[in-house]
Amino acid sequence: MPRKLRVQYPGAIYHVMNRGDRREPIFKDDQDRECFIRTLAEAAGKTGGQVHAYCLMPNHFHLVVETPQGNLVAGMKWFLGTYTARFNRRHKVYGHLFSGRYKALIVDGSGNGYLRTVCDYVHLNPVRAKLIKKDAPLEGYAWSSYPEYLKRSRWAWLRVDRLLGEMGIGQDNAAGRRRFAEAMEERRGKGEAVEWKRVRRGWFLGGAVLRGRLLEMMEGGMGEHHGGEEKRETDVRKGERIVEEELEKRGWSEQDLAARRKTDAEKTWIAARLRSQTVMTLEWIAERLKMGCRHTAANCLKKLTNSRD
Repeated sequence: MPRKLRVQYPGAIYHVMNRGDRREPIFKDDQDRECFIRTLAEAAGKTGGQVHAYCLMPNHFHLVVETPQGNLVAGMKWFLGTYTARFNRRHKVYGHLFSGRYKALIVDGSGNGYLRTVCDYVHLNPVRAKLIKKDAPLEGYAWSSYPEYLKRSRWAWLRVDRLLGEMGIGQDNAAGRRRFAEAMEERRGKGEAVEWKRVRRGWFLGGAVLRGRLLEMMEGGMGEHHGGEEKRETDVRKGERIVEEELEKRGWSEQDLAARRKTDAEKTWIAARLRSQTVMTLEWIAERLKMGCRHTAANCLKKLTNSRD
């Protein structure tokens, strides 16, 4: 099965989630939860990581973590392996605790609200799971970072200033924490957000500028064993780059491309390059090069091949 490519760079922010093996519990009691948080603190200390939000659920967890040193993979390997070993040792069991690879959604930290979106998603997870009664305060769920945001003193590895900043709360003081609580209760009342679908299913949450940079970074790192939405986007980006290069080489504009015949010889040469250097389909090539349908593109390529033989 294709696996996700891990994209790492200094300052990257991720929404990390992983479930228990076969969706079984990863915590048997509060002592396990305390062990998880203690292990998370150790991982942050070892890697220099900063946690913006976390939430411990019965059979999975959520983290919003920033990696100043660009070392998510090493940090998560140590963290998950160490917690699993401690869990197994305490309960005298063996084997995997977590199910497969963890999900790591890249989050744009530009300050345009993407960090807030994902932190809201994490902090309101107990509400969606109905672990908090409708009339109970959000801080009543002890096993998330939300109650820590309301405290004057908290762990050094829990960074609150960036989220508060995106919410327009300039000061981490009593008044600021009160505004944070009010804003979260208001957000709680609105229910599901459209953006949360991208948090659940996507590979990236952010703006076009960072997305473009990430696709450039991934273009050279993708192999046949990698898959997912980001793989498809990277393939498209490579195809577009080739088309742009070929148009520039010929001095063509997009209007020139559209104006030429569907079976134009130069178009066919570009299509041949796309077929040999990318995994783009004939449908995509035909549409992009204004060659009509896939059958027209296929026939043109077949004639070009025969002429070479």
